[in-house]
Amino acid sequence: MQPQYRAYAQQVPQRSPHAPNQRRGGIGPHPSAPLSQAQMVQQQQAQAHANELARRRSRKPTDKNIPDGVEECIVDPDGVQRYKDLRDVERWLDATTTRKRLGVSESVNRSRTNLSRILRIQISNTVEDQVWQGSGLNVDAFDFTTNMEASYRVKIEGRLLDEQDDDSSADHRAEEGSVAISGVSDKMEQDEQPATSQKASPANDARHRLSHFFKALSVDFDRSRFRNGAEQSIEWKKPESLPKPQAAGSLPPAADFDELTFKRNGDENTNITINLYRHESPERYQLSPELAEVVDMSEATQQEAVMGLWEYIRYWGLQEDEEKRNFRCDELLKRVVGRGDVGYIPMLNEYVAQHLQPLPPVSLPYTIRVDEEFHRNPQPTVYDVHVSVDDPLRAELQPLINNIQYATMLKEVTALDEQLARLIQAIAVSKTKHSFFTSLSQDPATFVSNWLSSQKRDLEIIMGEASRGGGEAAHGDEWRKGGSGSVWATQNARESVNVLLSKQR
Repeated sequence: MQPQYRAYAQQVPQRSPHAPNQRRGGIGPHPSAPLSQAQMVQQQQAQAHANELARRRSRKPTDKNIPDGVEECIVDPDGVQRYKDLRDVERWLDATTTRKRLGVSESVNRSRTNLSRILRIQISNTVEDQVWQGSGLNVDAFDFTTNMEASYRVKIEGRLLDEQDDDSSADHRAEEGSVAISGVSDKMEQDEQPATSQKASPANDARHRLSHFFKALSVDFDRSRFRNGAEQSIEWKKPESLPKPQAAGSLPPAADFDELTFKRNGDENTNITINLYRHESPERYQLSPELAEVVDMSEATQQEAVMGLWEYIRYWGLQEDEEKRNFRCDELLKRVVGRGDVGYIPMLNEYVAQHLQPLPPVSLPYTIRVDEEFHRNPQPTVYDVHVSVDDPLRAELQPLINNIQYATMLKEVTALDEQLARLIQAIAVSKTKHSFFTSLSQDPATFVSNWLSSQKRDLEIIMGEASRGGGEAAHGDEWRKGGSGSVWATQNARESVNVLLSKQR
């Protein structure tokens, strides 16, 4: 008896509500617009051209090793050994050049390295219309009242010393681009009477001037010396709109000078303080005592401080084994992190940022002397300030990496390699011809018989007739024998059968 089943209506398979060949939006590639006939033809031509270039490249000889046995059939057998020696030298030069070039590229592209140099700053002043310089009256004029007021002019000069420079070269300076500050309007203007220009040293060239090392300058006067109690101050700030890659020689005069001069009225000795605010890239900061005790530095960039903190964690093994992003805090790190006993490595920048403070300005005290005794033999006040400059080796190595002629040289070397490979191929062909005719001349009958036999066997293999007899002898008894010791049990036979069975028909 056949079981009875209830007949259910077959559900018609539902397709996607979207139109055929229409993709829904979302993640994944979207269909592109259909190509026109001209675009399809252009694409086919480009593909055909690429295939032709690939076919030509595949046909080019690449072997540059001289064939074996060439030294036995040439006039100068030592030439083969000299060629092999040259090939060894070439490989050594290629490996050395590549290694050195990679090392130079890595050192240049690494974080910028700065060198510490000495900037010698000389401060001096001259006076005008002081009481001891004259009566101040014009005897030829009807008005016997003086129109001249005693004044002084302060000059601030900066010069970057050479590494081999000594104190005797401190008097040499470059006067190009000197800038003066007017005592009336406190505006920067070009000095109308520059001092006699002297030969600048190589270290004090246009790339390193006084204004390049500082972003601002201010002069504070002693308030107690002013009669009306008003404060006179002088300020200079480097323009902020200058692009960084701009060359030093193309900077405006307000940002490219090595001498700063200002004039004020006065007939008394005055104490001033010259404040120089450093301009460094990357900017250096003053570290808090808590962070300085950990990284063992009082001044550093933010990157150097972060690396110092990370080295401290690694040195003392404070990184957790289970969670590598966490580290345990000892007593010193607790004062830096400021939260709990566990710190997080991804937040090292945040931990360091709260312990960074701008560097204090370089303060240079100076006394403006207006008395006659000092100006009989005036001597400038000299300060040596440590500044950081870019490593000159970096600028010298940069053209080596970005050398335009390097690509042209590589093309020439590639062309020479291809020519050398063709010559080696011609030598190999000549060697084959020489061996052919040498064997023919020694025993012509045997050579011709062997050569005809090999040509016949090769022809049968090419024509597919080897299985019907001839050179392959595939009809022998050893091919009919089976078992473990037969030909069919060998590794070559198994591999051949596997290849035959795996072919797609």
